[in-house]
Amino acid sequence: MVASTAWVAIAVAVPLLAALASLWQGRWTALIVAVLAIPGSLLANVGVVWTVFELGVHRHPVGGWGAPLGIDLHVDGLAAAFLALLALIAAVITVHMLVDPDMRALSPRRRSLFWSLWYLVWGALAAMFVSGDAFNIYVTLELATLAGVILVSFGHGTTALFASMRYLLLGTFGALSYVLGVALLYGDTGTLDLALMAERIGSGAAPVVAAGLVTVGLAVKAALVPLHVWLPPAHASAPAGVSAILSALVVKAGFYLMVRFWFGPFVQLDGATWTVLGILGAVGVVWGSLCAIRQERLKLLIAYSTVAQVGYLFLLFPLVAGGAHAAAWSGAHYLALSHAAAKAAAFLAAGNILTSQGDDRLSMIARAARHHHLSLLAFGLAGATLMGLPPSGGFLAKWLLVTAAVDTGQWWWAAVLIAGGILAAIYVYRVVRLAYVTSPAEPPGSTGPPRPPGLLPVPMVAILAALALALLSVVLGFASAMPLRLLEIGMPAVVPPEPEPGR
Repeated sequence: MVASTAWVAIAVAVPLLAALASLWQGRWTALIVAVLAIPGSLLANVGVVWTVFELGVHRHPVGGWGAPLGIDLHVDGLAAAFLALLALIAAVITVHMLVDPDMRALSPRRRSLFWSLWYLVWGALAAMFVSGDAFNIYVTLELATLAGVILVSFGHGTTALFASMRYLLLGTFGALSYVLGVALLYGDTGTLDLALMAERIGSGAAPVVAAGLVTVGLAVKAALVPLHVWLPPAHASAPAGVSAILSALVVKAGFYLMVRFWFGPFVQLDGATWTVLGILGAVGVVWGSLCAIRQERLKLLIAYSTVAQVGYLFLLFPLVAGGAHAAAWSGAHYLALSHAAAKAAAFLAAGNILTSQGDDRLSMIARAARHHHLSLLAFGLAGATLMGLPPSGGFLAKWLLVTAAVDTGQWWWAAVLIAGGILAAIYVYRVVRLAYVTSPAEPPGSTGPPRPPGLLPVPMVAILAALALALLSVVLGFASAMPLRLLEIGMPAVVPPEPEPGR
């Protein structure tokens, strides 16, 4: 394979072209588009990763016009890793949704709209991960958000509609905050390119206010506590595949962009902000876990778990500020990758149970266990990653973060990581116990009641899709050498300033 900067443009173009092709309301359109888009996207992303290993950090000028007059696609190890994981997870979820009985039951018009929006989310995220321009980031992030809002409304009943409206309102607030911050930055630096912005940014009040506005906007997108209230109802009400992509990668976009800004243009601004982000992340770990423990519906439990798992990622900022640069960088981003695979698997498994049983209440899990051994196995494997049990990818990532905290004397962040793992074990064990411990109301050896009539069986392909992503989250604990080496390519060498005395 030839190393070429053009691979990144292909990786972005394939899902966007698939979104346009999906508007055709043919009987086999969804299948044909998927058969063409999935291999094309995977091949392009293999090319992107190969090029990063061969050439290192590079830029691809769109249309031959680079910054500052044109637009550059910026590709380093972090972008390549997120881009490749997006293609892999989105491909598996696409296969799951192709055979999902709920998706097949849609009218041709609604099915066409669904698939077009689905590929639009995929393409917008791909473009966002490699964008080096603050305004293009805004455009792609809002494309993903607005398409995601409509996809959430494809869930059943008015609950999904209200959840999508809440998502829209808070997402709009986040977008407004972000774009106002970008406007201030443009006024201060005269550019929208992040690299040039980092060179020109001043030290007055305007950059500080801009940083605050951008951070608040991205915190909404990342569902960082206390700006997380849109996430649980949206993720719990959406179709299973939509919940999977939202939790796995859409919320990661806010964190990813926060890293791009605070390790780029904002790196020399007030160092106290890094600690504040860590504190909010720690609160999110505890609050999200406690809420997950209290839930009586499986999808809501998984959704609140996402709030907790996102909190871990923001521990990167205080750990780096405290001197744990390389280990914290690798650990936080490897946790994001591992969590993406695990959470997509968990939501697909929950969706399989809901489709077959018509109910995802935990009190009904014992009945589901007799018909969904593989789906519950997928949930258990994903849960091992969420808890951070060896040999999963979650264990390796949390080990790196704990090591970074201990080596730099920041033991309180290590305590948060360990406590979060214990709380995750509690809510995962709740599901496992209800699934595999015989209910007192049934005699030992009972096969339980049959599956409720009138509900369609879940195809084996959908079950294997959830299991494949769960296995991926575990395999990341073994096959870690190449992903970790990829994440180090282009890792920022700059360190934020110490907080001012008395602050």
